[in-house]
Amino acid sequence: DGEVHMNELKNGNTEMFWNPTSEVRRQRLKRHIVLFEEQMDFESERLWQHVTSAINKGDQHKATQEKFVLEEEQRNAARERRESGTEWKPLLFRHDAGTNEWRYKYEDLRPWDPLNDIAQFEKDGILQTMERHLSTRMSNHKATCINNQITRHKRSAKDCRRRKTSDQPSNHSQNTESSCSTPESVQELSDDDGKYLGFESLCTQCGKEMNHLKEIHSAVLSLQKAQQDIHR
Repeated sequence: DGEVHMNELKNGNTEMFWNPTSEVRRQRLKRHIVLFEEQMDFESERLWQHVTSAINKGDQHKATQEKFVLEEEQRNAARERRESGTEWKPLLFRHDAGTNEWRYKYEDLRPWDPLNDIAQFEKDGILQTMERHLSTRMSNHKATCINNQITRHKRSAKDCRRRKTSDQPSNHSQNTESSCSTPESVQELSDDDGKYLGFESLCTQCGKEMNHLKEIHSAVLSLQKAQQDIHR
């Protein structure tokens, strides 16, 4: 979004090649990065900080020297791992033997779906997409769990009544007490804290998806706070 000039070496003339309008500048993508003090030792900005500083000061000799020091440390570390037989295990990348390239482990190459995708965010180096249908899918799954619980409860009650009838003589009073009990009314279901009266608690998948939603919500709130701090 800045001016670009072409320099003619033969005659020393300078020509404007690109001069973006204010509209172009307004459309630029905002750059969001992890705060320097929160970065780990091997993240690029922290790792190359001395080289970057020298370049910004126009000190090419210092930048080259810092680059050599940094690369020499990496060579020594690789040599020590090789001698000790220690395998280097990248956290976020995997080696593709077919193309002989390193690829991001959590890459998502599907097209962005504006009707379903809400936001994309990074957490602990992992890119994730917050989707609208996640909560819908969880609700549908929770409803299925409830229906299955109700069906089992009704079947159990029906079998109980059948046994009660078959165990009594035909002339016996129908008021005879039985060990079987009438099931709770479905209307008495309560969804507080993910539990239902008269039924077991939600299945493991529901609990995992609930926790996943909480993590996403927490990450989005953190992003929003960071954006507010940046704007401020």
